[in-house]
Amino acid sequence: MNTTRMEAFTDGVLAIIITIMVLELKVPHGTGLEVLGPLLPTLASYVLSFVYLGIYWNNHHHLLHACHRVTGSVLWANLHLLFWLSLVPFATGWMGENHFASLPTALYGFVMLMAGVAYYFLVRAILAHHGRDSRVASALGRDFKGKVSVLLYVVAVPMAFINRWVAGALYVFVAMIWFIPDSRIERRLGKD
Repeated sequence: MNTTRMEAFTDGVLAIIITIMVLELKVPHGTGLEVLGPLLPTLASYVLSFVYLGIYWNNHHHLLHACHRVTGSVLWANLHLLFWLSLVPFATGWMGENHFASLPTALYGFVMLMAGVAYYFLVRAILAHHGRDSRVASALGRDFKGKVSVLLYVVAVPMAFINRWVAGALYVFVAMIWFIPDSRIERRLGKD
């Protein structure tokens, strides 16, 4: 099977997830800047989640450009990723509405951790199908950023109960290391 339907479905699901997140933003009553103050945690969590979803979309797009076909296991791995990403609006809303309280902040990190693990499984399923000598494998290399991201989430989730601001800073740091798209696949595809 080629990748077209999986790409289209993933694009649609991510668009819906982002739409749900933005619809959860409540319009303040009033016209002065002071009415925005109570909304800042909600806006901050929205921006962070939007960036994360953009990162996943961008890297998913690049990953599938290096693939020519998918299997049933790749489709299920992709659905596993989409499941965790579909929980982002809930975790985002809970964290923002409760001003980054410990439990909501930990749950947010857990959802991000599981999305990172699911993305790793997707990559492994693609590599299992395409082989270790494929252009996908050579483009991905050792995936240092992916492994570091999962490790930072593992640290950040329990950290949310000790210092929620440090946990939040770790979430922002992970987003920052991925903000510039991973160019390994682009470089590899440019050689073909």
